[in-house]
Amino acid sequence: MPIKNFSKIIIVALLFSSFIFAQTTPRDFSKENARTSPDWVKDAVIYEIFPRNYSNKGDFNSITADLDRLQNLGVTVLWLMPIHPIGKEKSKGTIGSPYAVRDFYAINPDYGTKADLQKLIGEAHRRKMKVIIDIVANHTAWDSVMMKNKAFYTQDKSGNIISPVADWKDVADLNYDNAELRKYLVEMLKSWIRDYDLDGFRCDVAGFIPTDFWETARAEVDKIKPDTIWLAEWESPDLLTKAFDLDYSWANHSAMMNVLQGNLPASEVRKVWESDKAKMPKGALRMRFSDNHDERRAIARFGEKGALAAQALAFTLDGVPMFYNGMEVGDTTESGAPALFEKLPIFWQFAERRPEFPKFYKGMLDLRKGSIALRRGDLTWLKNSDEAKVLTFKRTSGNEEVVVVINMTNAPFFGAVEITGNYEEITPNAEKKPNGLPTLSLESFGFRIFRRK
Repeated sequence: MPIKNFSKIIIVALLFSSFIFAQTTPRDFSKENARTSPDWVKDAVIYEIFPRNYSNKGDFNSITADLDRLQNLGVTVLWLMPIHPIGKEKSKGTIGSPYAVRDFYAINPDYGTKADLQKLIGEAHRRKMKVIIDIVANHTAWDSVMMKNKAFYTQDKSGNIISPVADWKDVADLNYDNAELRKYLVEMLKSWIRDYDLDGFRCDVAGFIPTDFWETARAEVDKIKPDTIWLAEWESPDLLTKAFDLDYSWANHSAMMNVLQGNLPASEVRKVWESDKAKMPKGALRMRFSDNHDERRAIARFGEKGALAAQALAFTLDGVPMFYNGMEVGDTTESGAPALFEKLPIFWQFAERRPEFPKFYKGMLDLRKGSIALRRGDLTWLKNSDEAKVLTFKRTSGNEEVVVVINMTNAPFFGAVEITGNYEEITPNAEKKPNGLPTLSLESFGFRIFRRK
């Protein structure tokens, strides 16, 4: 759900909920196992699509026409931002937010028809790609078809329906104390899987909704199609034991952003990673990202080279990487508030101006596809001679070992990594430099990748 400074609000909410959680239960999720996900989920590359802004037409058919490019690029999961009709009452901007849903069972007519969506899903499946849709189960638009049952909504002492958060004035909060509401939403989720053969869901502000609802919903959907992927827009260990395959690694993203903007040393990324690892269930999968529709574009926050360094980290850390439509061409068109409420198509012609971006994405995804260590391997942090600037780690699976070195600053680096052995450089699209491991050089925001011989 888009909101000003959304990631900061999420982090504050998580800290508060973690405090309350610690006071009320001794349950230690780090000693439990995460939900077991199939290999295709572990190997996934998620691509977030805002249908309205993906093309000038802003419809499903434009996405379908682009599937060959996405398949060739290396995308395996298409995540469609909310595809439902948008509410008009109290709406924001010219068009309104796709997260203010009027009818969970319906399709936004601006995007196309039921047949158009079924064609998109079918053509994606024919290319061995999965399709998931955004589900906004925490709230609805004020003119939602569900408003006929006022008991579905949270109300104040005077009986007035309220918003979930103060500045989310365009949506009304749903009441999960109501058993009929829960049943309605579970049946809705089942219908999308059953009627469209979808492959799962990205669940908006999942932590605002009781975990037991998600666990029930997942169990019911699994009866129809067990081989799906569920992504929680939240960061909380309880969500990953039964309900979700993946969650957002918000704290990791925040650390990465502060490092790239010069506010913290590079070692902060490792520190946050280790803290997250210590509290998450064993085997938990995290979604890694440097940009999404809730953030200012990475290229605006970090610059061109910094944006590539950020996504290089997302592609090589453990977990499942995601990137947002347009990133692969260096697009600078905003999508978060207030742009989320308007029509601002991606400017795909940026590919001509910034050819290094499509080359980077294609090269990194080809490298990931050919490396089981990068897709599923264990991660071990390595020491280097300037950990305030540079991140160094290795990914290991069986006999394959890949070493990643990323300069998180705008200053050149020449130093050493504490590692022994013979390595060959496999950095995509890069002129292989004579100095490799253990000593090496990096330009500002540069990265290099090596494989043990």
